[in-house]
Amino acid sequence: MDIAKPLDMISAENPDAESPKEKEPVKILLAEDDTEDQELFIDALDEAQIASEVTTVENGQELLDTLRDESQSDPDIIFIDVNMPVKGGKKALEEIKKDDYLRGIPTVMLSTWDHPADIEDTFAKGADLYVQKPNSFNAFVLLLKKVFLLHWAKALLGPVRNLFFVSEKNVGKG
Repeated sequence: MDIAKPLDMISAENPDAESPKEKEPVKILLAEDDTEDQELFIDALDEAQIASEVTTVENGQELLDTLRDESQSDPDIIFIDVNMPVKGGKKALEEIKKDDYLRGIPTVMLSTWDHPADIEDTFAKGADLYVQKPNSFNAFVLLLKKVFLLHWAKALLGPVRNLFFVSEKNVGKG
């Protein structure tokens, strides 16, 4: 018997065993100016059973201020609404990805629109995913499950163009 068995092998043999990673909630920073959308996001995370700690900010400037605040711990992932007041999501994304300290934090863009120019622009600026906000709560739950599946699957790959845009229309696909 091999005593130096990797943790993932033990977990694979016993799927009911929790790995240490599963016990820790995902630290999410959500930049969204609409409080109803903030609540919908948090409720959808709960329904999707994604253990998380969500911090919300209402514009791109608050997002950057929070990320640069040394008293705050770094998030595991950032969700950024494209259209926000004060400083928009694309401008905030650009500043995050130009910052040597912040650029490695995965970023997911959120928008009600699926304009090809916005999608291409955020891909070029370094976002990890672009998610079109769905029209229903159940679709939002499915989308968040897909986002987290894609995020963790892509952790070793970096942004992949054919996996970059996620919407209600393609949530059931590979």
